[in-house]
Amino acid sequence: MRAIGRLLGLALLLCMLPMARAADVSGTWQGSFDFQGTSMPLTLNLKVQDAAVTGTVEGLPTTPAEIHDGKIDADSVSFWVNSDYQGTTYKLVFKGKIAADAIDFDFGTEDGSWGTSFTAKREGAATQAPADITGAWAGSFDFNGNTVPVTFKLKSDGATVTGTVEGLGPAPIEIHEGKIDGGKVTFWLNVDYEGQTYALQYKGTIKPAEIDFDFGTADGSWGSSLTAKKS
Repeated sequence: MRAIGRLLGLALLLCMLPMARAADVSGTWQGSFDFQGTSMPLTLNLKVQDAAVTGTVEGLPTTPAEIHDGKIDADSVSFWVNSDYQGTTYKLVFKGKIAADAIDFDFGTEDGSWGTSFTAKREGAATQAPADITGAWAGSFDFNGNTVPVTFKLKSDGATVTGTVEGLGPAPIEIHEGKIDGGKVTFWLNVDYEGQTYALQYKGTIKPAEIDFDFGTADGSWGSSLTAKKS
């Protein structure tokens, strides 16, 4: 009887212990992964309720991408998102291992044809390295019904960007005040047209293997856009 009493007491004590709670990864997490030689920044906006995870991923070709089937199991988190790349929609599956202020992720296409890994750190825990956009990027834009090809030859050193743009004149044009802030790149340059010099301002969104630029005159009287792909 005493043995039974001790077992019942132990069972009662175990029932009184708090149940293990799912790790709370609510908040903003930042990291970057390598895609064809380019460092691509990602921002994960996560919200946890019980063991379910919702939120978005920013920095993929489709951004923000909504999280689906997010869940936490002990120190693991998993979810998937849809993202478009070169006209095709891919299901990207994320699987992460949770630490104090970091999540180590493996992610890739559902069929396993492509994958990579990265470490996301909670916002404020560490400074995110700027994307590396060093290299040649080629694209074209429409000007008065004509297609104008351009090539950006860029060099990034931390958050600073230098380089030239070819195709806007007889010689390469130097860029000024180039900088990277998160997944954005900005700079300006001077271009001559019909005897006048115009300052063109460029604002680009960095994506895997491409940069989507909006650009135009400083006074807003003319503008255009183009997608430059790494060559």
